[in-house]
Amino acid sequence: MPTYSWSGRDTGGSSVAGTLDSSSPDMAAATLAGRGITPLKIEPALEKATESKRWFGGSANLSSTELQLFSRQLQALLRAGLPIMRALGAMQESATRPTVGRVLGELCASLDQGRELSTAMARHPKDFPPLYVALVRVGEQTGRLDEILKRLAGWLEFEMKTRERVRTALRYPSFVMIAMAVALIVVNVFVIPRFSAVYKSMKVDLPLMTQILIGMSDFIVNFWPLVLAGCALAVWSARGWLASRAGRLTWDRIVLRLPVIGRLLHNAALGRFSRSLALTLKSGLPATQAISLVAQAVGNEHISQRLERVRAGVERGESLLRSCASTGVFTPIVLQMIAVGEEAGSLDEMLEHAADFYEQDVEYDLQRMSAAIEPILILVLGGIVLVLALGVFLPIWDLGKAAMGRG
Repeated sequence: MPTYSWSGRDTGGSSVAGTLDSSSPDMAAATLAGRGITPLKIEPALEKATESKRWFGGSANLSSTELQLFSRQLQALLRAGLPIMRALGAMQESATRPTVGRVLGELCASLDQGRELSTAMARHPKDFPPLYVALVRVGEQTGRLDEILKRLAGWLEFEMKTRERVRTALRYPSFVMIAMAVALIVVNVFVIPRFSAVYKSMKVDLPLMTQILIGMSDFIVNFWPLVLAGCALAVWSARGWLASRAGRLTWDRIVLRLPVIGRLLHNAALGRFSRSLALTLKSGLPATQAISLVAQAVGNEHISQRLERVRAGVERGESLLRSCASTGVFTPIVLQMIAVGEEAGSLDEMLEHAADFYEQDVEYDLQRMSAAIEPILILVLGGIVLVLALGVFLPIWDLGKAAMGRG
């Protein structure tokens, strides 16, 4: 995503400034508003800063598990009646990782300077997502911070479970593909050169497949530094391309068109959207701001763009049902749930039902994917073995037939 430099004023009237990743200046303004900041100036950041992030990235101090644990611990301490400063101080003392303790210490320092917790969290955008910060701000304004933190912990747990299910389903094919790649490297570096030396000593005409395999093996063995450099350059370029908005949008669009996997990721993204929107609406966040923040958290740039149309439609005064139907990404059953929720005034409850529906679809797709990928991997593995076997052993069979004919 593009990076924007911004300046504005926080809820206390103090001047604040920083940088923010967002798909557009309007989205950046909505995100800042969710943090309680009134933006005065938003402009593209220097290209140097954008490129640095694109190619080298950055990492958060808090993992998803630690953020969920942070939410549950802080909620329990606040529910027990501890002041927020004492609660954060106690959590800092019991932190198991120095980076976590440092973040908690910086939150305490910000609170000591008179900032609100949400404002302090907004200073750590890699650790606290905009949606998280916006809901914490709602909790502070309504006096229901402990309740909001409990809901956030449940939401984070759902997010982690969804990601873990997808990772578990992709783990087996990933291991098989890695094993196949390692096997191909071993064959090209150690096995084929030995056969190649034997064939060269016989001075016979080799089949085309054997010649191709020997040529590939010779290139890898003789120019392995160039091969490694090429692989590293390809990975580096792919990472930079995926970090760009255009590259990410193209990749996410391609992934959604893949058989089985595309449907799985599509349903997972919409389930995340439904669950997150239900959480934000139930917590009291305005609909347009909630949709804008949730659209950024679906994990797919293509679907996120479509969901931005929902926010635009609601801002124009359209119903949520009509806005969602215009995107073309929701199933008719879920659209019917949204229609019932709007008519009955229980939209957040019906969105949770929609999220449950998508979650069931994800479970079904995961089972289908496991059943569908195994035979495909077996066929691919069999094809590679067949090519290697024919390329390596065809000359031996030809020599054996020639020797028997002379005999």
